[in-house]
Amino acid sequence: MHELTDRELYEAIEYARNIDEEAGRSIMEGFQVEQPALAQTLFNIFPSLIAKQNQEMANMFMELSFDALCVYQHAFGKVPAQTEEWLERQMALLDAELQSLTPDQQMDEKIRAKLQKRFTERAYNEVTQLRLIEVMNESIGDYASESIERVASVKFTENMMFIVIRLLSNLYSQATDN
Repeated sequence: MHELTDRELYEAIEYARNIDEEAGRSIMEGFQVEQPALAQTLFNIFPSLIAKQNQEMANMFMELSFDALCVYQHAFGKVPAQTEEWLERQMALLDAELQSLTPDQQMDEKIRAKLQKRFTERAYNEVTQLRLIEVMNESIGDYASESIERVASVKFTENMMFIVIRLLSNLYSQATDN
């Protein structure tokens, strides 16, 4: 897997955002059949965490997660098959870092800050689609600016979107490594 050029990225985003309802439903159904654990994580578990802060941001997150899935499929092909164990390993690696990103999770603030720093440094080294993260963060910020109630959940939503892109990058990278 390679880092997308700006042109490749914008073509993939254009594709993702112009999918009609029928094609979108087909993509989601295929993803849910081929990757049930990952689909459950991206489109149920993660949005429910965001919804604790703001339901509108959770809905936006699901739309952006769908866009990210479509970007990867358009740019790199069909989602590589992985097992539920693969996702469990990925999530185990992220567990403490995810806890540090969850505001209602009780944790010593020094430990939280250290984990968040480690998460950001390590994750940015692992993710190749940094421009996609920037585009998604811009979308989150633009959407949040439309309502003061959404603003408090921006950082958490950005972090969760970063995790989605990291999981997709890991999924496609592992497929190309095999």
